[in-house]
Amino acid sequence: MNAFGTIDWLVIGLYFMVILGIAWWTIKQRSDTSADYFLAGRHLGWFIVGASIFASNIGSEHLVGLAGTGATDGVALAHYELHAWCLLVLGWVMVPFYSRSKVFTMPEFLERRFSPAARTVLSVISLVAYVLTKIAVGIFAGGIVFSVLLPEMNFMGLDSFWIGSVLVIVLTGVYTILGGLRAVAYTEALQTIVLVVGSILVTIFGLHALGGWGELRAIAGSEMFNLWKPLVPSGIEGTWAPVREAGRMAWYFNDNYPWLGMLFCAPIIGLWYWTTDQYIVQRALAANNETEARRGSIAAAFLKLLPVFIFIIPGMIAFALAKSGQVPAIQDQLFSADGQLIRDNAQKAFPLLVANVLPVGIRGLVVAGLLAALMSSLAGVFNASSTLFTMDFYSRLRPNVSQHRLVWIGRVATTVMVLFGLFWIPVIRGGKGLYDYLQGVQAYLAPPIFVVFFLGVFNKRLNAKGCLATLIVGFAMGLFRLAIDTPVKLVDGFIYAEGSFFWVINNVFFQYYSLFIFIVCIVVMIVVSKLTEEPVYEKINGLTFGTTSDEDRQSSRASWSMRDVVASALVLILIIAAYLYFTG
Repeated sequence: MNAFGTIDWLVIGLYFMVILGIAWWTIKQRSDTSADYFLAGRHLGWFIVGASIFASNIGSEHLVGLAGTGATDGVALAHYELHAWCLLVLGWVMVPFYSRSKVFTMPEFLERRFSPAARTVLSVISLVAYVLTKIAVGIFAGGIVFSVLLPEMNFMGLDSFWIGSVLVIVLTGVYTILGGLRAVAYTEALQTIVLVVGSILVTIFGLHALGGWGELRAIAGSEMFNLWKPLVPSGIEGTWAPVREAGRMAWYFNDNYPWLGMLFCAPIIGLWYWTTDQYIVQRALAANNETEARRGSIAAAFLKLLPVFIFIIPGMIAFALAKSGQVPAIQDQLFSADGQLIRDNAQKAFPLLVANVLPVGIRGLVVAGLLAALMSSLAGVFNASSTLFTMDFYSRLRPNVSQHRLVWIGRVATTVMVLFGLFWIPVIRGGKGLYDYLQGVQAYLAPPIFVVFFLGVFNKRLNAKGCLATLIVGFAMGLFRLAIDTPVKLVDGFIYAEGSFFWVINNVFFQYYSLFIFIVCIVVMIVVSKLTEEPVYEKINGLTFGTTSDEDRQSSRASWSMRDVVASALVLILIIAAYLYFTG
């Protein structure tokens, strides 16, 4: 592994100076109110909204997890990264309702549409999801990056992994806690630029070291460039039969992404994440108006097209360099002595490429980009978590509390969420892979939220009782699967008795289980609503298509122009082109 040079450290130091400068400037601009701390005063322009959405999304799971799946499974997970069209749904379908409601949080919108109970349940689900899928994953990935890039060290019994994890928390927490969403959004705008430029350089230098795109296709093979995996990979038992590796049960499958599951399950997860999750939508809520929110969503959709080429492809390049033996340092990490891919080490693919392929100076810029992604992702979820807890719980219990007190409670809530995340890291370390862990958890938690938001907006007849029943049933089904999966990941060598009920549930493809939750939630939502009273339509004016007034429709129509339509069409064309290229 190439040692860091003085220039690399100077570049990284300059990056931190600029970030701290921007954070300090935004902190000086803030006022001590909840609207300013949690939504940046609702004054963000479209570029800041779009860049902030992208930077929040492109974090640890991409730098470590997505690149790792590129090394093990090729472009199979590109489905999730080609979900730019979901951001168009946010901008064109959901933003008008969110802008009219003037809410702080997504659970608050659900209260307006259904009931206070629905708001409480969704807030709980969201906070649990942030611990499981964002905070702990972000901290874990920070540790992975530092363990690769830093020399082996030991401080009070902590290795490079844990030292890196703690450093990421401290560096991010300082400006997030002090500056709120304004500091997060403006620093993310710069971090987006650094991240994209740095990741593109990794792809360019990686391909140069390998010998070009043709060499990558030749070494990786056509299967790694195929988006569509078989419906049943290895006979009927392939649906749930796990493989054995090194004498123990492995939690992953030879082909973990059958096309049927990807075709129907991936959009459910994508629409939940991009259009109803506080973590993402908070940026649109902070936009100056509906026009800026929509254009920010479209800008984020363009940026969202990049990860396939700046994260998955570098992972595949690392695999090809290791397989061909061109870079021994990468080969030693990714392949065993008998030439077998070490899947557990694949999460190091991106930082290994950075450390061993890039020249001095460029390496420092790319590491700054890595840190930018890790920090922006964590900063976003810290702010979203504190917003949910403060506005959906504390402010409802203490309605007359001062604005200063609300901001202070938000800062305390952030600290508590980080501690929960730290306790969950051992579970993630035991799993198959970071990105697979993330997609699995999201697949179990997304369906009920997707159903209540979209069916609630499109069908005014659905009521609060149907919504509450859907959230409870869907969330319980997701937690049941997580409870079964967790011992397999946490306890080394733990296996359920083959053929038992728990064994079957644990080994069913996560996409299929997610689809099962989705179908159950739709049935529960419709049946319970139809068997109970109609909602009071006057109370949900402007919150569904069926209760939108002519004035509301005219206002939304005035908020967009033909250039917004053309830009959205171009995003769709680029997505289709990517699917055509990576098919077969």
